[in-house]
Amino acid sequence: MELGTVKELSKLGLGSDTEVELRTLELPVDYREVKQRVTRIWEDLQPQLAVHVGLDAAAKAIVLEQCGKNRGYRDADIRGFRPDGGVCLPDGPEVIASGVSMKTISRRVAVEGVEVAFSRDAGRYVCDYTYYLSLHHGNGCAALIHIPPLSRWLPASLLGKALQVIIQEMLEEREKARAQSLVCRKLNLRDSSQGEPIGGLLL
Repeated sequence: MELGTVKELSKLGLGSDTEVELRTLELPVDYREVKQRVTRIWEDLQPQLAVHVGLDAAAKAIVLEQCGKNRGYRDADIRGFRPDGGVCLPDGPEVIASGVSMKTISRRVAVEGVEVAFSRDAGRYVCDYTYYLSLHHGNGCAALIHIPPLSRWLPASLLGKALQVIIQEMLEEREKARAQSLVCRKLNLRDSSQGEPIGGLLL
């Protein structure tokens, strides 16, 4: 993420209505370093949701990435390193999807002057690699947002505001999903104790 955007989002926070601590960390464009740091983030901080923000120099909109891919990492990082066999985790699934519906978020978010889209292909570079690792360690509780470079039409103040709104929506959706899951589990326990068959519940 560009430094100006980091500062702007840190300054804005997530709003007074959100009882969530926002912590911002910068990760290098380095496969090996990213692997270590992402593991530590989930082991030490155990975030409710890890939101990764990466710069896409060719992007014209903010893009919400739905999933991370395990294979195809053939481009070298800033140190000239490539993952062995182009693979993130040798025994990992081919694709891991976020528990957040990026399509839903992209349709719901409205920030004047900012276009928000969603994608199912994060590009097979360090951002995608980071995202896959985070989804793996966080059991799907991660998100990746690709942002365009700062410009006259997209200054740091506007981009920071857009990210704040997007992350608020993501947290709200995660909370709704968690509440629905708890209701389903309670129904399941009640019906099981009564010896009745359960139908139509996804647990």
